[in-house]
Amino acid sequence: MILINIGDELLLGQVINTNAAFIGQQMALAGIEMTECVTIGDDESAIRSAIENGFAKTNLIVVTGGLGPTRDDITKKVICDYFHRELVVDEQTLEWVREIFAARGMELTETNSHQADVPEGCTVLKNTLGTAPGLWIEQDGKILVALPGVPFEMEKLICEEVLPRLQEIFHHEHAVLYKVLQCTGVSESNLSDQLTDFEAQLPENIKLAYLPKPGIIRLRLTASGANNEELQTSLNQQFEKLKAEVGSLAFADEDIPMEAVIGKLLRGSGRRVATAESCTGGFIAHLITSVPGSSEYFQGSVVSYSNQVKRDILNVREDNLKKRGAVSEPVVSDMALNAMDLLDVDYAVATSGIAGPDGGTAEKPVGTVWMAVATPTRLTTKEFHFGKHTGRKQIIERAAHAALNMLRIEIEKDLRR
Repeated sequence: MILINIGDELLLGQVINTNAAFIGQQMALAGIEMTECVTIGDDESAIRSAIENGFAKTNLIVVTGGLGPTRDDITKKVICDYFHRELVVDEQTLEWVREIFAARGMELTETNSHQADVPEGCTVLKNTLGTAPGLWIEQDGKILVALPGVPFEMEKLICEEVLPRLQEIFHHEHAVLYKVLQCTGVSESNLSDQLTDFEAQLPENIKLAYLPKPGIIRLRLTASGANNEELQTSLNQQFEKLKAEVGSLAFADEDIPMEAVIGKLLRGSGRRVATAESCTGGFIAHLITSVPGSSEYFQGSVVSYSNQVKRDILNVREDNLKKRGAVSEPVVSDMALNAMDLLDVDYAVATSGIAGPDGGTAEKPVGTVWMAVATPTRLTTKEFHFGKHTGRKQIIERAAHAALNMLRIEIEKDLRR
């Protein structure tokens, strides 16, 4: 399968192309391999060329974007030219567009009515969240699926209309399966060295990929073959070997973020957590609360960016601030312990560091971060050095993930008791 993303806004960087990531992930889960992803502008010759080149390599193309009613939305016209078809009015789509405009108290203009124009003979995929329908065209053994570029509209069409049709067509053909193991606390190169022997023994149809992001490395095993059941068995066996090789470096054997792992550990346990953040500026709290249902276990946060807030709200001792500085073990210890009492929780995470690009010293260079996790029975602290050339955003992200991992370890200790 080849994905073609259309839109000048994508090339200009005005809009982040989240559609490609979503479609690639959903196709992989369905066992359909995406071999190429192309991003092009709203240009007739570029769209035509992308479709022609795509069908020279595959029998399935998915196109996103350019299905709107304005003059710059030319995808439908190019598709019609390619397949030698005319644009015709789909009456059901036109009625749907009328209903949407009426519900909004708006007059349906001639321009908007052209949303109902579709290539003759195509299968119309109803877009229940918008006015631009999806299009499914089959001709000469080729399939082209055209979807609106608006992410939430595209996602619903992919899940409810496109994937069921594709699985019905391709379920007897070549299967692609994958599993993800997530690791932290190790560099990509060191992890690769550790897994040299494991990679050497992998069957030819199973590949290992390293997918790093700040503070985390995702290990993806991808298996391809004809027999889905045998493929799944082989993949599971290799995945268990991988988990044994990685050991305690792994924090999740599924493709979910660290904050979701913590949510799974805490949900239903009756335990609650809070954060006291300086250099991370509330980013840890943001990650935790990005998980649906986090109100069950997340109590709140104190973003103590200044020393005054550390003193006045978190009761950090003045002596510790003066003698050791804000970026120190005694200060994060005070922050975590006092936040635990202040917010009445079972766990409190504290961070204080230098995210840069300025503010570092020879003793405490940019990238230095002290962290603490407090529980009713113990206090764990650790100093991290994320590198002065890493960049402010990356230091904050890496620090947040490191702090969440420290929290995860302490929660797991308690749950094992």
